[in-house]
Amino acid sequence: MKETKNTKSIIYTTDIRSRLKEIIFKEMENLPSDLEALETKDKINVICKLIPYVLPKVEAVHFTNDENNFFNLP
Repeated sequence: MKETKNTKSIIYTTDIRSRLKEIIFKEMENLPSDLEALETKDKINVICKLIPYVLPKVEAVHFTNDENNFFNLP
């Protein structure tokens, strides 16, 4: 089979993703001890950056006029 630019790109992308996945899983094992070694402000910063990957994003809820009547709101 002849390798084209696209197939080479797909192969490289797959290889990169696979390697990154391995690195991330390895680092996950070290995460608790790495966090313990950080200063409090740095620990909070890291946790805040990781939160979007664990918890769903909270969005504001807006009612329409019909929904206000349903809930008997003034």
